[in-house]
Amino acid sequence: MIDSEADALADLAVRAGLLQPDVATLLIDEIERASIYAAGSIPSDVVTMHSRVEFLDEASGARRIVELVYPGEADIAAGRVSVLTPIGAGLIGLREGGTIAWPDREGHERNLTVMTVVQPNAG
Repeated sequence: MIDSEADALADLAVRAGLLQPDVATLLIDEIERASIYAAGSIPSDVVTMHSRVEFLDEASGARRIVELVYPGEADIAAGRVSVLTPIGAGLIGLREGGTIAWPDREGHERNLTVMTVVQPNAG
């Protein structure tokens, strides 16, 4: 995770804790598990904010491509998913090929596997 993003996401999770305690806890857990990098040294295959991510939902077999964004930028119709959703919090910090077991909005555990990551500066 990028150092400046980790700080911003931790602040966001704390502020969201009263309204979305489950997602805030999941996001804080991901931040605590993450390796922290300076922006210029993070591997290009790591999901960061504004990355375009193709992932596989192993339960349904569906592939989706989304951009991971902050809550005010979210627009599901445009494929922009907030980091304060279960999927968004699950994707942050994963690498291509990485899989995470993550609860969906109904509380069912799903395996998400990152297929590709495109960084915002990569076009």
